[in-house]
Amino acid sequence: MQLKEAGAVILGKTNMHEFAYGVTSNNPHYGPVRNPWDLARIPGGSSGGSAAAVAAGLCFGSIGTDTGGSIRIPSALCGVVGVKPTFGRVSVKDVIPLSPHLDCVGPLARTSADAARLLDPLLVRGKGEPSLQSATKPSQARRRFRLGLPKDFFSDVVSPDVEFTFEHALRPLRRSDCNLKEVSIPLLFETEDAGNQIAWAEATHYHQRAGWFPARAGEYGEDVRTRLEVGAKVSATAYLQAMEVRYSFIEHFHAAMASANVDALVVPTTPIAAPMIGEETTTVCGASYPTRSLLLRLNRPANLGGLPAVSIPCGFTPEGLPVGLQLIGAVTDEHLLLRIARILERSLPFDRRPPI
Repeated sequence: MQLKEAGAVILGKTNMHEFAYGVTSNNPHYGPVRNPWDLARIPGGSSGGSAAAVAAGLCFGSIGTDTGGSIRIPSALCGVVGVKPTFGRVSVKDVIPLSPHLDCVGPLARTSADAARLLDPLLVRGKGEPSLQSATKPSQARRRFRLGLPKDFFSDVVSPDVEFTFEHALRPLRRSDCNLKEVSIPLLFETEDAGNQIAWAEATHYHQRAGWFPARAGEYGEDVRTRLEVGAKVSATAYLQAMEVRYSFIEHFHAAMASANVDALVVPTTPIAAPMIGEETTTVCGASYPTRSLLLRLNRPANLGGLPAVSIPCGFTPEGLPVGLQLIGAVTDEHLLLRIARILERSLPFDRRPPI
């Protein structure tokens, strides 16, 4: 409704992962969404159709949901920009819940300026808060931003192709308006499991309350049904312990950012480029990992902490697949993240046109 009131022309709906409960967008009811850069590969998910449509040039921008990376993962794999806002800053009214403590709604677009234009009419602002579009204007006063690089968090699971592309993208940043320094953020490693425990339990609770599960379990796709079954087995103590990790992580994150004197964290959005459709496990540096876990891992912190995050394309693998760079900021720092994203876009020229 807000987008329509702002003058948006709605073209239609896109395919996605069933109930937004997955990262492949391989939908058993409507068929798989295909990545415009390689039709044999996934676009990511759950908002895979949104990212694929934007990447293919079918629309100006699109809207997605993000509970564990479902805007940023497809943005990275499809070579577009995705913004996960601060928890609660965009209404989730009329969105079927996945995890009420983690769910967010945000835009996907071809540039940070386009993403800001889409997010502007959706964002709940504080008094006197500037428009997001002003963040991406060239006339913005220049300042040198400080970016924290938590290498200990991602260096052991990133594929060589993504690591090379990400490291190559960091080089011009040192000569631009950004200063990079290595930092350590407490509890980053704990965010994946805590986020899983919360999402599993809350997703199953919603589907039980709606009367769909287990009464209509046979109508779900196998992957979503399996996760709902897992959620039914999450104990109350495991759920409450995960919530305690969430509260502690939020506190430690902001304290660590202030202590390190950095404006945002910079990490790869995903540790791998787009996998093949149906690829359930992926090998990284000789070790095999569940593909879903790999794609979620670097995105969980922003969801667990309710933090804003932006994914922008930063280059390609040797196979010609897009790689995403993610910025994670403190709560309500969308304006700051979009300013930094705009600077990075100018430092990282990117051909946004897929080969199809």
